[in-house]
Amino acid sequence: MMIFLLFLFPYIIFHLCKIVFGKRTHSCCYMLHYECYKATEDRKLDTETCAKIALRNKNLGLQEYRFLLQTIASSGIGDGTYCPRNILEGREAAPTLSDSLSEVDEIAFRTLDALFAKTNVSPADIDILVVNVSMFSPAPSLTSRVVNRYKMRKNIKTFNISGMGCSASIVAVDLVQQLFKTRNKALAIVASTESFGSNWYCGKERSMILSNCLFRSGGCSMLFTNNEALKGKAVMKLNQMVRTHLGADDDAYNCCIKMEDKLGYGGFLLTKGLTEVAARALTLNLRVLVPKILPVKDLLLYVLHTYRRKKPQGRDAPSPEASGQGLNLKAGIDHFCIHPGGRAVIDGPGKRLGLNDYDLEPSRMALHRFGNTSVGGLWYALGYMEAKKRLKRGDRILMISLGAGFKCNNCVWEVTRDLGDGNVWGDCIDSYPLPPLKVSPFLEKFSWINDEILDHVDMTAALQKF
Repeated sequence: MMIFLLFLFPYIIFHLCKIVFGKRTHSCCYMLHYECYKATEDRKLDTETCAKIALRNKNLGLQEYRFLLQTIASSGIGDGTYCPRNILEGREAAPTLSDSLSEVDEIAFRTLDALFAKTNVSPADIDILVVNVSMFSPAPSLTSRVVNRYKMRKNIKTFNISGMGCSASIVAVDLVQQLFKTRNKALAIVASTESFGSNWYCGKERSMILSNCLFRSGGCSMLFTNNEALKGKAVMKLNQMVRTHLGADDDAYNCCIKMEDKLGYGGFLLTKGLTEVAARALTLNLRVLVPKILPVKDLLLYVLHTYRRKKPQGRDAPSPEASGQGLNLKAGIDHFCIHPGGRAVIDGPGKRLGLNDYDLEPSRMALHRFGNTSVGGLWYALGYMEAKKRLKRGDRILMISLGAGFKCNNCVWEVTRDLGDGNVWGDCIDSYPLPPLKVSPFLEKFSWINDEILDHVDMTAALQKF
């Protein structure tokens, strides 16, 4: 009984403070609209184009090609994703500043143009602008580039975020929510994308080739306000935000990092320990978030279940396999957006949290249709749920984001009105969810590369003829 009371006391204090102090600040954060990016058809990365790009890398041999095939075939990514122009045009080994700028411009400006048009909000009305692109930070900043394009006000508050990885868009939302506490009746824009074209890996280290297989072009721009008078136009309200950072741990810091290989080729390293670090970060994050979102009864049941388990040894967090046991998140959450970073990134947390195929469907389908778009991934999954007309007024959505650092940033949204816009999914939503594929289209077309007879063939000459 004592453990129940000890657990219940901070829960009661939290909600009392929320009631007492909640009305004293302007900290509400409403999302008025979000706009995901969808590239033109000439940017599609089908199976044959993937092969041609891979074959341009003269550092790869037969074993590396087999690894690439195995990775892409098991990744959960389809053959209709989008790629930066300089890579499609064969200039990935020597990208220019112009390539990087045009890649970011196309995504940011197209989504912002649509955002302003659909909300009837003028760029001159924006009080706060946040742009996050992790792997590209020019001078003047990308926020200055947006201000110049739309001729925004001279007193606009701008923030340029870089190096924050795949969870950067949630970091940007948190920044907006914190700024809203100091400014009443404000409008804020968040533009989130990534620069992949200038960060293509041209070496042969397997742990760095992974990023080439997973990352694709994408992004999203969002409009927020803390103006209560506009809440009737909002699509969602931010209820909770919890950020966890494991950067003090060397394994966590180094599991997902930009670096050069032994030959001097730059790229993004993804280590085998990434999944374990992600599980640990998620567990620590949920320890803080769960008491804020679940009913008391379910919290007590979870505490009882945890207490009866054997106390873990050696780590300050439970093992990945045990981290979600006994936790019924569905008592406080209706929908789940897990960062679509790869099949393992989705299925791992899904299994530990007891989620079913329906719960994981938005993230899996976002991964298949658009690939790992880094900061844009969560919003494509959200768009899928909206296009499927799943989102009803009062529904709560948990967004789980994971990124380099290592960080786990999670937030909970409440849907403020029934949603059903087709958005970027409009032309293909009826074909989803896809039935389970027996054979990946990549494996179906290139499985011959696994033939043992090729071990005795001059692959350089053979592949040159492809």
